[in-house]
Amino acid sequence: MNKAQLIDAIAAEAKLTKADAKKALDAFVKATGTALKKGDRVALVGFGSFAVAKRNARTGRNPQTGKPINIKAKKVVKFKAGSELNGKVQ
Repeated sequence: MNKAQLIDAIAAEAKLTKADAKKALDAFVKATGTALKKGDRVALVGFGSFAVAKRNARTGRNPQTGKPINIKAKKVVKFKAGSELNGKVQ
């Protein structure tokens, strides 16, 4: 499912116009990004939680040459699915 299909599904489920559904989705993405940037955790009960984790620096290998390369430390977004969402998938 891509963004346009998700907007269509939200609009149909919530009985909103596509424009309103797009605004709502964009607002969610923006608010989530802002919270994560501040280091906050975003938890949606039953759906899951988004959090920022630190990935340590490590040594990797260039797949073409096999030579070792240094990979810098960075922050990454982690998502952990909630029990309700997991139940719908199984």
